[in-house]
Order: sequence, then structure tokens, then C-alpha cells
Amino acid sequence: MRLGINLGYWGAGMDGDNLAVAQEADRLGYDVCWAAEAYGSDAPTVLSWVAAKTERIDVGSAIMQIPARQPAMTAMTAATLDSLSGGRFRLGLGVSGPQVSEGWYGVKFDKPLARTREYVEIVRKAMSRERLTFQGEHWTLPLPDGPGKPIKLTVHPTRPHIPLYIAAIGPKNLEQTGEIADGALLIFPAAEHLEETALRHLRAGREKAGLTMEGFDVHPTLPLALGDDIDALADVFRPYTALYVGGMGSRKQNFYNQLAQRMGYEKAAAEIQEKYLAGDKDGAAAAVPRQLIDQTTLLGSVDRIADRMKAYAAAGVTTLTLAPAGFTLDERLAALRAGVEALERAGLA
Repeated sequence: MRLGINLGYWGAGMDGDNLAVAQEADRLGYDVCWAAEAYGSDAPTVLSWVAAKTERIDVGSAIMQIPARQPAMTAMTAATLDSLSGGRFRLGLGVSGPQVSEGWYGVKFDKPLARTREYVEIVRKAMSRERLTFQGEHWTLPLPDGPGKPIKLTVHPTRPHIPLYIAAIGPKNLEQTGEIADGALLIFPAAEHLEETALRHLRAGREKAGLTMEGFDVHPTLPLALGDDIDALADVFRPYTALYVGGMGSRKQNFYNQLAQRMGYEKAAAEIQEKYLAGDKDGAAAAVPRQLIDQTTLLGSVDRIADRMKAYAAAGVTTLTLAPAGFTLDERLAALRAGVEALERAGLA
């Protein structure tokens, strides 16, 4: 099992340390460094900065939001980053959510699966340097009855195939991801529930495309925190879990809340959402079960983290991306090193 690192959102308060964290991950042999975007920092700018200051580690977008860019622009960005980084870019895509898509980008959040399928097809066609033509429900290229003509990408990516990942949570999205992508970016993954909540759907998609899981990258992200007091460590992540389960979406459409329900936390998920949307963020955080936090993070000693890594590898994870927690740079770097040590102790390096 390989290791990755996620720097999260630029502007989240630890920006000055992020380059040092990425460089240490590069030195330690981490496989990939991801950066996120929502409605603040954009991922490509951060990744170009990291790629320029590192040597071996891949850089990936987790995610570039589909409503934010026309597919041809995404292909241009991916090809440019792959060229500038010497073949180290991975393209992670996702539809974002209704609030961001419609409120920030002004793009209607309708038919997200069909939109994603068309988007991926156009991006791949453009990156292959074919003359770009496409006729679909959401995009038609070139536009009919106008001056547009089929043109092709002028940038040559370093590699003939840039790995393409999709952030997927729901069963239908997971199945489609297995069918059309090279990997799946998962969030709030519990090893104990991974087969039922993700892998069986990914496998179904692979089978639909006549493929197996061989070579497909099952790639969850988990926060990692070192320490002896598991309860205290879990408390650190209560606001984070409450934000996603309670407030990342509307009452009717919150993918993370639905995931928590599929993991068996129906009552807690409802309470967290009710309190969060009512403005009681502290109450929502207090309502998060410790077991939910423990199942979706890596907490404790190196040996305890190693045991959890074994469970994820056994469940089918191929790359485990860590979000190293800490209030200082030294604490984050220590968490990075602990991740490597835990992988070695687990016999997975």
C-alpha cells in the first residue's frame, strides 16, 4: 500500500508550513501530494508551486471542480501541469455540491452523473490531442452553425495517459467512477464498511466496462494524529466531522450525511445535521459519536495506526492519503514520519 498526503485548502491557517510538509513527504518517499479547492484557493496554483519545489512526489488535484471549468480548460491545465512537473500530475475531478455549484459558479446542479461522464470523455479526448469534437446533452463541440472548428491541444503532456480520479461518495457515482476513471478519491472511509459503502460499487463499474480492480487506485484520505489519549485526539476532529456530516450540503442533499447513515449512524447523522443547520455547531460536534471519528481517522500510537493501516489494506485500499494533524509544523512533520513508520511496522511498505 502506498502513502499520499493531502494539504487541504490553501488559506486554512497552516499555509506557511505546507511547502515544508510537502518537501518532507517528498523526502520520505510519499507517492503523491494532493491539494483541494472549494470557494477559496484553487488547486492548480498550489500544485504548480509544490511541483516546482519538490523532486519526485506526484501532485494531484483533490479535486478540481467540474462546474468551475469548461472541460477543455481542465485538459489544458492538466497537460500544462504534467509538462511542468515532468510527468508528475494526477487529475482529480468532482462535481462539488449544489450550494457551491449554483451559488458560487452559477452552474445548475442537475444530472451530475451524466455531466461527469461527458466531462471525462471530453477531457480525455482533448488530452489525447485529438481534434476536439463532441456531441452530448451538456456539451457540443464545436458549437453548430458558427465559426468554431475542431482544434487540438498544442501542449504535449509528458505522459500519454494522465491518471484521472473522481471523488465519489454515493453508490451510483462510485459505480460510474469504477467504469470511467483510473482511481477513486474517498472521504470518511471506514475500513470496516469499505466493502459495502464503496468497493462493491466500484467493482460493479469495473465489471460493466469489462475490467477488473487490477490497476485501479482505491484512494481514501484520513486525518492522522499522534498521541496517547484517544478521546482527546478524537475531540480535535469533532468540528471537522460535524461540518461535513451536518453542514456540507442542504438538509435534503448532503452526501456525507448519507454516507454516515450507510455506515450505521442514522440517528447520530440526523442529530448532527439538525443542530448544525440550526446554528448550534458546538452541539453538532458534541453529537458526533467517538466511534465514527475513530473509524474514519488514524489516531493514537504508531502501533495503533499500523493496525488500522493493515485493516485498510485488507479492505482493498491501494493508496492511503494522510492529512497529518498538528498545531505546529514540528507536530505535522512528526505525523508524516509516523505514517511511514506505521506502514513499515504493518509490513505494507
